[in-house]
Amino acid sequence: MPVFQYSARAADGRTVNGTAEASDQNSLSRMLREQGLSPTSIKQTAAAAGKKKKNKGKGGRVKLDDMVIFSQQMSVMIRAGLPLIEVLDILAEQTERRSLANVVRQVERDVQGGLSLTEGLAKHPNVFSTFFLSMVRAGEASGMLDTILDQVATYLERTAALQRKIKSAIMYPLTVTIVAIGITCFLLTNVVPVFKDIFDGFGGELPGPTKVTVWLSETIQKRWWLVLLIVIAAGVFMHNWGKTKSGRRAIDGAYLKLPIFGPLILKSCVAKFCRTLGTLIRSGVNILYALEITAKTSGNAVIEAAVMKTRASIQQGESLTKPLIEADVFPPMVTRMIEVGERTGALEGMLVKIADFYEDQVNTMVAGLTSLIEPLLIVGLGLAVGFIVVSMFLPMFKMIELMNE
Repeated sequence: MPVFQYSARAADGRTVNGTAEASDQNSLSRMLREQGLSPTSIKQTAAAAGKKKKNKGKGGRVKLDDMVIFSQQMSVMIRAGLPLIEVLDILAEQTERRSLANVVRQVERDVQGGLSLTEGLAKHPNVFSTFFLSMVRAGEASGMLDTILDQVATYLERTAALQRKIKSAIMYPLTVTIVAIGITCFLLTNVVPVFKDIFDGFGGELPGPTKVTVWLSETIQKRWWLVLLIVIAAGVFMHNWGKTKSGRRAIDGAYLKLPIFGPLILKSCVAKFCRTLGTLIRSGVNILYALEITAKTSGNAVIEAAVMKTRASIQQGESLTKPLIEADVFPPMVTRMIEVGERTGALEGMLVKIADFYEDQVNTMVAGLTSLIEPLLIVGLGLAVGFIVVSMFLPMFKMIELMNE
């Protein structure tokens, strides 16, 4: 659809300039009159060509990195004094993600139609989170939208960096484990059967480890479909159970108790909790609403339940710290620092300091885990392959002993 740049006069005599999409100049003129504006100049711009070119950008869902760039650019342009409609138009043109560009175009049309920016963004919950909407609402109410969007960009950038570190810590051992399982299955299906035929020719009783290896080999070869069915059924059960409230809480609680990754997950959740709550309070969001948003965006059902319990306690007149201590999830250092921040009236600053500390802790743990897990996985793979090799050679050693006797 063509894009037109227009000038119009409002009922109070003000001159309104902007851009809009319309099928032709007459359609735009009618649309402006319906909004109480009298058009004085309408001309087609070259923006339509730019949009067609931008439609060739990246597809797929909107990622956190896209929202970081979006927030930064929007903050800079609003601080520079550009009208909101023009800001949205520019963002839609230069956004690389097609899905985000289409959403921004719809928001631009809604704002032109008289909705506030928050109301326009709220129509797209799959793109703009509750946290993002709350921050924008606070920015519009305080007249500090550019400053708050800058805070949003910083928050999202830190969150994206934290997620990347967690994924890198988990993906490496996961990849090596899959490779190890593949190598083990190859040995069981291609190497062990050859030795089994030799053992059948010799006769006699096989050693215990050899029996286990042969049984695993026959199970994978003859009943692979049953193994696959059990794995799929277990995966479907866990997926559906994880959607229930009790199941999600049990699974997330088990994650926090994992021997190696549990402390890493807990520290990342604590960092996210403190960063989100601190950012919302600093932006002027009501403490009860801030806690509700923080709970929903925590990413862990155990943390979410603890935060919602804290919110209910505050509604009844209690302090923020007591229910956090009773939840027995947050480390003592966190609850003590929050208590000090609440007592001194510097809660948001204390929360940001806690978030910085735990993000540094996550970075240190990720670096340590990478160097620790690599030798452990190699040892595990060596033990699995070694068990198969030894179990195959044990009958031969027994035969040699019998022949010598």
